[in-house]
Amino acid sequence: MMYVVTGATGQLGRLVVEGLLAKVPASEVAVAVRSAEKAADLAERGVTVRVVDYGRPESLEGAFAAGDRVLLISGSEIGSRIPQHTAVVEAARAAGVALFAYTSAPGAATFKLADEHKATEAVIRESGLPFALLRNGWYTENYLGDAVGTVERGAVVGSAGDGRIASAPRRDYADAAVAVLTGEGHENTVYELSGDVAWSLPELAAELAQASGKPVGHRDVTPAEHLAVLVGAGLPEGFAGILVDVDAGIARGELAGTPGDLAKLIGRPTAPLAESVKAALGA
Repeated sequence: MMYVVTGATGQLGRLVVEGLLAKVPASEVAVAVRSAEKAADLAERGVTVRVVDYGRPESLEGAFAAGDRVLLISGSEIGSRIPQHTAVVEAARAAGVALFAYTSAPGAATFKLADEHKATEAVIRESGLPFALLRNGWYTENYLGDAVGTVERGAVVGSAGDGRIASAPRRDYADAAVAVLTGEGHENTVYELSGDVAWSLPELAAELAQASGKPVGHRDVTPAEHLAVLVGAGLPEGFAGILVDVDAGIARGELAGTPGDLAKLIGRPTAPLAESVKAALGA
């Protein structure tokens, strides 16, 4: 039996692999990745590297084996994920894996970004595989990737109003995935994963101001204005539109849930926003 992580060279995947290596021998860990070169450091540590491409089903032959516990980290190609994920599910079913975990979206989400996740969940259920649906909420890093730049600009800009976001750092979500893969009794379960405390964009601005010692405000804009800001910052219009649509979902309360599943899985409170802000600013 192997623990197999797909998309293992991405930001979340790397953290999952590190978590697995802290709990099980490297000889029991495999990664399914597009580029062997990007996973060369893992191979040097004894991890089995399998080169696959979600978009080429034939490449998935031999990626899994009977009894494996697999984590499918959702693909990054929005609009192509349903056939890609389906190919992975079919390969896992044919191999007879013991557990198939998938990083999905919150069950309450109605924004368009969640559509492919819901479709993938349906494929997984119909496959008959023993599954664990990890419905990951928003990553705190989504808002802190350019924390220094946000402080310099003096404003957190969005169109979510006072909608609340129960985020957690990727590390917490990765630790939850590791707990499910290596634990028992997770078959055919659904976990709504989120941070312990929901916060709003005005509160994010306040945390950035406090940690930096500089004035940072919150500028709530219309969806059209938000789209223009994101496109002006260099994002493709299609992807910018997806983010604006997510903000509409946040305004409806779709990322505010705090059921506590994440903290239970990792056995500790999720990292608070203030802690993540300080880390992002090096404060």
